[in-house]
Amino acid sequence: MIRRLQQRALWVIWLLGTLSLAAYLGWTMQRTDGAEVFLPGETSHGHYQIEMQCSVCHTPMSGVKQEACLDCHATELEAADDSHPPKKFLDPRNADRVAALNARLCVTCHREHVPEITRPLGVTMPQDYCFRCHADIGEERPSHVDLGFQTCASSGCHNFHDNRALYEDFLVKHGKSPDLAATLLNPPRDFAARYRQEHPEAASALTIAQHNGPADRTYEPTLLTDWAETAHAQAGVNCRDCHVDPDAGPQWIERPAHTVCATCHEAEPKGFLLGHHGMRLDQGLSPMTPGMARIPMKEEVADRALTCVSCHRAHTFDTQHAAVKACMGCHNDDHTRAYLGSKHHTLWQRERQGTAAPNSGVSCATCHMPREQYQRGGNTWVEVQHNQNDNLRPNEKMIRSVCMNCHGLRFSIDALADPKLLANNYNSQPSTHIESIDWAMRRVKTKPSDASKKENEKR
Repeated sequence: MIRRLQQRALWVIWLLGTLSLAAYLGWTMQRTDGAEVFLPGETSHGHYQIEMQCSVCHTPMSGVKQEACLDCHATELEAADDSHPPKKFLDPRNADRVAALNARLCVTCHREHVPEITRPLGVTMPQDYCFRCHADIGEERPSHVDLGFQTCASSGCHNFHDNRALYEDFLVKHGKSPDLAATLLNPPRDFAARYRQEHPEAASALTIAQHNGPADRTYEPTLLTDWAETAHAQAGVNCRDCHVDPDAGPQWIERPAHTVCATCHEAEPKGFLLGHHGMRLDQGLSPMTPGMARIPMKEEVADRALTCVSCHRAHTFDTQHAAVKACMGCHNDDHTRAYLGSKHHTLWQRERQGTAAPNSGVSCATCHMPREQYQRGGNTWVEVQHNQNDNLRPNEKMIRSVCMNCHGLRFSIDALADPKLLANNYNSQPSTHIESIDWAMRRVKTKPSDASKKENEKR
């Protein structure tokens, strides 16, 4: 009798425990915080910030959605003129290649939650994946005969997707360029001029006396002065334009969200939301903080939420502060700390002091948030790329949009391939040389001309 009661008690305890666990897991599935209990393994550096929002990548209780990858990366791949687009592997003539590497699906090469096999760029394939299709490369290019399969993606050689600065024609075209360009200038920012042209109805400049903030509020002495000196006041942007949502009523918004900035600055928030600074906000999660980062950050700002005004500072919107001090206020890695003693920082100081030409300085933002030119309505405009990860990896993506504004292609490839220069913020000469340009130049010289090809065919 006693034994039977004990068994019943155990069954009741087991049942209650099972129900409690089921209730806890069900409750957790409805929340973003605490969802790590469902993670099958550590998430890669590229996606760990949004790992709590499982549905971004996964169909509930199912696999990974291919379109989820493309929702974030399709535009980037299109801009890069993807060297291995899915259509290449959808071509029936390449069926044998699909058997070797099914690159129609992103997850073939980029699996998540498998840290034991995850390499840089989130690649989870063995290092010989290039060799599967290019085993005969030595027959076409004798320079590659003795190279190991692990060298294909070496810095300055090849990338799977983005080879805009590494194609043979580009290497040959710029192979003889000097280490330093004759003119060391970055494209000038032109948002103010563009805004006035696209919005001729914009009001004239405002003064402190014309601010339309609530009359019953007490303002810090410098707040209105800061605002009056900004481009916002000069363009007629008043307090209520940011602090009141006309669609929601007259209520005062104490801390406007990034969506308010996007009403005028359309492109910049889009880039911000794609990068590590803003990607959590894009998925409806709490803002990123330095304390969440996997790279060295300063402890005193661990809980600082990252929004537009984290770098641009509300009411001053000082782009020079955002270009250097805002970055160094959080980042604490070797590369960042070495910036203040670098030649790039010296150029930045000279520009700010007025002893060097405008747009000749090199700030953190110069390289990590480059100014990009594009065509619209017959005009060439410049936008600042606010996705700071856009050109970060592989770092050859910086060559065309950043490095070649001041440096030659050969120097840029060598510098980016040198890990010592990465650590000292490119404050010395490259200690290594990448031979890709040399090989390309020799290959062009030894290629038979079209005329000689025809002559050989006749023979």
